[in-house]
Amino acid sequence: MEKPVIAIVGRPNVGKSTLFNKLFGHRRAVVQDTPGVTRDRNIAVCHWRLRQFTLIDTAGMTDALTPQEATPELDCVAQMQRQIEIALTQADLLLFMIDGRAGVTPEDESILATIRRSGKPIYFVINKTEAINESALGDCYRLGCDTIYPISAEHNHGIAELLDALHPHMAPEQAAPEAPPPRIVVLGRPNAGKSTLINQLLGEERLITSPLPGTTRDTIDTELTYGDQRYLFIDTAGLRRRGKISGVEYYSVTRAKTALERSDVALLLIDGVEGITDQDTKIAGLIAESGKGLAIVVNKSDILPNEARARVEEEIAIRFSFLRDPQIVYISAKTAHGFRTLFEKLDGVYHSAGIRVSTGDLNRFCARVIESHPPPLYRGRMVRIYYLTQAAVRPPTFVLFISAAGGLPEHYLRYLDNQLRAAFGFGGAPIRIKIRARASRRHMSDKPPSTSPARRSGSGRERIKTAPTMR
Repeated sequence: MEKPVIAIVGRPNVGKSTLFNKLFGHRRAVVQDTPGVTRDRNIAVCHWRLRQFTLIDTAGMTDALTPQEATPELDCVAQMQRQIEIALTQADLLLFMIDGRAGVTPEDESILATIRRSGKPIYFVINKTEAINESALGDCYRLGCDTIYPISAEHNHGIAELLDALHPHMAPEQAAPEAPPPRIVVLGRPNAGKSTLINQLLGEERLITSPLPGTTRDTIDTELTYGDQRYLFIDTAGLRRRGKISGVEYYSVTRAKTALERSDVALLLIDGVEGITDQDTKIAGLIAESGKGLAIVVNKSDILPNEARARVEEEIAIRFSFLRDPQIVYISAKTAHGFRTLFEKLDGVYHSAGIRVSTGDLNRFCARVIESHPPPLYRGRMVRIYYLTQAAVRPPTFVLFISAAGGLPEHYLRYLDNQLRAAFGFGGAPIRIKIRARASRRHMSDKPPSTSPARRSGSGRERIKTAPTMR
C-alpha cells in the first residue's frame, strides 16, 4: 500500500503550517502570525501508531486573481495558487482548516466550494479552539459536514483524535526502511537560481521562482533519482547580510542553517555573471565550519565567455583561499547545461567525505611523510610524531599523537592535509586534524597508548587543532 497523501488547505493564517509542524514532529515550516508566509508546497512523511502518510502544507488559498496587472508580486501569488492546485491533484484526502476564533467566513465557503470540485474526501478541522465554547462551533455544521475536528495546533489539543480518525487511511510502516539517500543542501545569495536549479532537475515547477529577493522561505526537501542513484535536495532561502535580515526572513535563514547541519553535501550556488561577493565568501566559511562536503556551482555558465570563467576561478582562488581542494562545476540552471558533471562532482564529494582509512595505512603514510618532510624544530627540539588514526567520517577526522602540544605549525598541518588528499582522495571534503600531545616516556613508542581512563588521566597536556579548512 502506497503512503496516502494528505493535504492541508484553507485561507491564509488559519494555522496550516503550525499543524504541519505538529504532525511532522519538527519545526520544518516557517510559522509567523502574518498571512502569506507559506509559499511552496512543503512535503513530509509522518508517522502515527505504526502507520505512515505523506503530508503537504500549502499556501493560503485566495480569491481569483485579476490578470490585468503584470507585476512580480502578482506572478508570485499566481504561482502559489498553482502549487495549491497541484497539491489538490496529488492528495488522496484533504484537511480543510478553519479559524475557530473567526468562525466561518465567506472566503471559507468559497474555498470549500473549490476543493469540493476535486471530489476528494474532506475532513473539517477547526483550529484555535482552546478558548472557545463547544456550542460556538455549531455554526461550522452549516458547511454541510457531518463531523468536525476541533483542535489547537499550537497547544496540541485534539491532534491525537484527528490522527486516530485518519488512521484507517494510513499505510503500514515499512518493516525495513530504505537507506537514506545523500542529502544535498543548496545554499547561496538571494536570486542565485537555487529554486530554478531544483525545478530543472525535477523537470517540473516544484518551487516558486521570482526575481523578488526572499521568494523562498521554507526549506523544501525534494527527492529525485538521477541514473540509478536517489538524492534528497534541500532548497533554502537566500542568505543575505545580517543587517538586511528582518521579520520572517530571520526564521528562513535559521531554517537554512539547520538544513546545512542535517545535510551531507552543500552546493554553494554562485551567479557567474555577477561574480563572487563578500556574502558568497561568508556562506563558504559557514559551510567550511560545518564540516560538510562542498561543491562550488557557478550558474549561468552558458552566457559566460571563456575569459569570464578564468576571472571566476581567479576570484575563487583568492576569496576562498581557506578551502582546500574546492570542487568547481559550471552549469546553467535554466538549460540543464553541465548537470552530468554536477552529479559526478556530487558523487565524488559524498564518497570522499565517507572514506575511512585503516590505522596501519595511516602509519605507513606518516612514515613516508616524515621521511620526505620532517616537522620543524619546536623550542630547539625535534617534534616526534607517534602515530595517526582516523576517528570519524563526514567529515574525515584524524587524531595525530605527537610529543609536544603546539609543536606543529599551521603550514605543516596544511602540508599534512594536502598529503592526505593526494594519498587517499578526499576531494571536496574538509579534513579535521586533532593534535594530542603525549609527553610521557611510556608513550614514546610506535605502539598505540592505552585508552583506559586510569592511564589517560596522566597523559599530560592535550591540544586539539583543526585543519586550515575549518579556520
